[in-house]
Amino acid sequence: MDKHITAPLKDDEIKDLRAGDYVFITGTIYTARDAAHKRMKEALDAGKSLPFDLKGNVIYYMGPSPAREGRPIGSAGPTTASRMDRYAPELLDLGLKGMIGKGKRTQEVRDAIVRNGAVYFAAVGGAGALLSQRIKSAEVIAYDDLGAEAVRKLEVEDFPVIVVMDSEGNNLYETAVLEYRQDQ
Repeated sequence: MDKHITAPLKDDEIKDLRAGDYVFITGTIYTARDAAHKRMKEALDAGKSLPFDLKGNVIYYMGPSPAREGRPIGSAGPTTASRMDRYAPELLDLGLKGMIGKGKRTQEVRDAIVRNGAVYFAAVGGAGALLSQRIKSAEVIAYDDLGAEAVRKLEVEDFPVIVVMDSEGNNLYETAVLEYRQDQ
């Protein structure tokens, strides 16, 4: 089922999402990959604030290629999410409500998603050029020295994702395999 939601996310929107739903996100999301997550963890450990408020927000695990002339961003495909798994539970506990990436997550991340009423979305890998067309603006807001891995604030319109893990812990990667096996 196709659903349209606005970021930052609201609890009632998240509760209505089910693993397997096709979702189109409009609003503000943030990018952060490995190096940015490491810096955010170091900031938290030092009692410092993060570059953006996590409450209700979505982090897209992505590092774009350089923008072509007239475009706000280059190719913007998802990064493998498991590389952020050591950081995700703490960020979810601090109010993060959504993550966009590709690939499986650990049980600890799944538990944190359920505990915090959050959601994990997948974006289609290999479709970065198409995904970038849904990004209307991009601004580096932290860790500029990290280049492609800097934290960016993105304004997106109808950004296409699929719910992989919903707030109840349902996991599309598991249910899809079971459905496939039953069809055989």
